[in-house]
Amino acid sequence: MIYSHSKPFSLTSIVLSVILLSGCASLPDNSHRLASYYNSTTTDQTALGQASLKREQLHPGESGSYPLSSGLDAFVARAVAASYAEQTLDVQYYLYHNDTVGALLTDQLLKAADRGVRVRVLLDDMDLSNRDFGAAIIDAHPNIEIRIFNPFGRNTFRNPQYVTRFGSVTRRMHNKSFTIDNQLSIIGGRNIGDEYFDASMDYTFSDLDVLLIGPVVDEVSKSFDLYWNNAIVYPLSILVDDYPNEQQIKSARENFDTKIAALQDSDYLKALQNSELAKIMRQSRINYYWSDVEIIYDHPEKVIHSRDESQYHLSADLNRYFNAVNSNMLLISPYFVPGKSGVAFLTDLESKGIEVTVVTNSLASNDVPAVHAGYMKYRKKLLAAGVQIYEFKTHTDTQQNEEQQYGQLKSGLHAKSFVLDDNTVFIGSLNLDPRSAKENTEIGAMIKSPALAKEFKTLLYSDIGKDTYEVYLENNQLRWRTDENGKEVIFEKEPETSWWERFSVGAMRLIPAESQL
Repeated sequence: MIYSHSKPFSLTSIVLSVILLSGCASLPDNSHRLASYYNSTTTDQTALGQASLKREQLHPGESGSYPLSSGLDAFVARAVAASYAEQTLDVQYYLYHNDTVGALLTDQLLKAADRGVRVRVLLDDMDLSNRDFGAAIIDAHPNIEIRIFNPFGRNTFRNPQYVTRFGSVTRRMHNKSFTIDNQLSIIGGRNIGDEYFDASMDYTFSDLDVLLIGPVVDEVSKSFDLYWNNAIVYPLSILVDDYPNEQQIKSARENFDTKIAALQDSDYLKALQNSELAKIMRQSRINYYWSDVEIIYDHPEKVIHSRDESQYHLSADLNRYFNAVNSNMLLISPYFVPGKSGVAFLTDLESKGIEVTVVTNSLASNDVPAVHAGYMKYRKKLLAAGVQIYEFKTHTDTQQNEEQQYGQLKSGLHAKSFVLDDNTVFIGSLNLDPRSAKENTEIGAMIKSPALAKEFKTLLYSDIGKDTYEVYLENNQLRWRTDENGKEVIFEKEPETSWWERFSVGAMRLIPAESQL
């Protein structure tokens, strides 16, 4: 904070300064943007189209689903698929980091564009602060266009806009999708960044995507087009005043290619190249789960309408599935804030004899402590009603691949998934919290496959005693039970946390901002 030697700034003067600095935030005219759409016909003749056709003929009317739980596999799936792109590549993400994984994926996009593939990149503006010039260099490629969802004004400071445009720029596009030639799509929980793809030596997310082929890919493409052509989405080219010239573009591409070349001998790239999934993808030997799959997603205009206008929300589609549950429900959400209505719904299910299980982050593994504050106030009520709760541990000593020894990585749960009645699996970007429900936009796949549901739950429960803490009540006091080296260990306080962390998150419970969690 800055002080005057003669007189300190008052809180009022600081607030007024913030408003004056950002009060004139504005956006350029967006009415001249050009519409474009996915190709639903000619991509059938591409290599991916022909490979998909052979499989689809054996499963008429159904779509194929292949879960991607490994970070390495999740990146391999994107990279290998992108290398086969012949006509179109559509990329939609909330976060796209400027790190190793971001560079490797950008390299795939550039190579596809160099081959003549039309590349459309739709990004939320949350991760692009001070990165317009670099993004513009990519956008300058004749076969690549970058568009930005609900952008911040570029003619003033960004941070003050969180105050002056609160309720506007605080509502974001949280969708994640990656679609090649309208034949193959990947959706799920992963953003683009090292921590999502086992490329970080410090932190890793346990996450989940799903690789999709068949008729369902049309639905992912339709959702992409709906966003791409919406007035709330701006071409990057009209947002950036300082657009790069030809020499800057050439120099940047040379520097980028040098960076990519330097990564060729890296342990991470060797692990990718030696991936078993890379081999089976190139040989078209993936064993998909074939079933009916429905894509559900929010309308992009959700973020500019009242939070009560549910016609823009995916909640109606989701409620269809939730209200039809009659046996059991497994909910996996890293950020779990059920609110009073969610608690009432889940406890009502338990009263009807429906088994409800929740897997979420512990305080130690949660990368957003404020969300844990929002969740912890409902924990006892859920447990008392019979809801089973498991909280993810923060460390893993699992060796991720032959080349990299990660040791004691700090980790956190980031997968967003449900299993309903042992026959329907949801994989997507949706957290079970107010922000996903009311503020942001989301997408997910409802996969109606008992075989996938069985496999999913078998894998989850095989290690749940080691990977999580089972939370329970003893004399109305919270307890955490886990397996450590084959022995049961019980904690009476939030495991792996200091008294200061517990005090801080407890204090956050008093902040009346649950809608933003």
